[in-house]
Amino acid sequence: MSDTTWQFYLRSADAWDIMLADCAAAHATIDIEQYIFGMGEIGARFFDVLKRKNREGVKIRIIGDAVGSFDFLNSATERSLMALGVEIKFFNPIQQWRIRNFSSWFRRDHRKILVVDGNVAHTGGVGLDDRMKDWRDTNVRITGPVVAEMQEAFNQAWIAVSRHKFFKFKPVFGVSEDFSFLVNSPRFRRRYIYHDLRRTIRKAKKYIYLTTPYFVPSVKIFRSLTKAARRGVDVRILLPARSDVHIADIAAGSYFLLALRAGIKIYRYGGGRILHAKTGIIDDIWGSVGSANVDNLSLLLNLEGNIKSLDQDFIAELKRQFLDDIANARIVDKENWIRRPLLLKFFEVIIWPIHNIL
Repeated sequence: MSDTTWQFYLRSADAWDIMLADCAAAHATIDIEQYIFGMGEIGARFFDVLKRKNREGVKIRIIGDAVGSFDFLNSATERSLMALGVEIKFFNPIQQWRIRNFSSWFRRDHRKILVVDGNVAHTGGVGLDDRMKDWRDTNVRITGPVVAEMQEAFNQAWIAVSRHKFFKFKPVFGVSEDFSFLVNSPRFRRRYIYHDLRRTIRKAKKYIYLTTPYFVPSVKIFRSLTKAARRGVDVRILLPARSDVHIADIAAGSYFLLALRAGIKIYRYGGGRILHAKTGIIDDIWGSVGSANVDNLSLLLNLEGNIKSLDQDFIAELKRQFLDDIANARIVDKENWIRRPLLLKFFEVIIWPIHNIL
């Protein structure tokens, strides 16, 4: 019997509500690591709660990404929070002296972590930005031993940002057999999400179900998926009909024909909502949810965090969500895709050289 509990939230606004409620109930600490900390209505709601809890003596730390949370960086709101005693740091600022190290601009802290009092945590794809309110996303609220791993991952990031050493992150070893928190950073030996995903795909025997808003995989990940499909594994990839990043949609389309010829099924989510969830289920024995997309930015360049689970009930819930989503999606037909407009094919070709930073 697992000593971990969890609850999924499949709409950004619903995830925000429970995250705010947990912050409001905090007694000792609130730690937030967030790629996008917006300055709109939802940002204001979080800032109000954090100010109130700060006055009550709760210790609050925030890590924002210097690009994703650019509006928050050096804002009046940041200054007012820090004046109250809230500790705030920003990951990997873009500075003039680093202009020659252009690749470092793309190495962002894309994680979404909230840990309250060291015993309840949230993660997933949900950012704190008003435009995401009705997006189909996946956030999980979780308790149990994995929370200590998420807390330690936050602590490592806090130290790294303080020392301006942005990419030296170590694995966190937990005590739970069924849940673990995997991190990803640009160093080859520390791309734990990437290596775990690739290894699990290569071992798959029955099915691979992946949901991602952006599909620009590395050569090795794509080759592993096509090989799995050719050996009879049911490989299905769920993408948005249209994401919030149009160039990423064009790049994803350049893989479709190769994938379809290998036997991979591609679905495009409809329903008038943007799909932003990042989940995976393989063979009823492996499940994943977190911040990492199936693209080069997430798997090779960014700092990311995913919960990996071997728990059968957790995996079954993720699988039900996936099957519900593809019921609201359209499968991509190979013949129709071949007949797509020539201009679209042209754009797919010309942006191929920048796939490594998408």
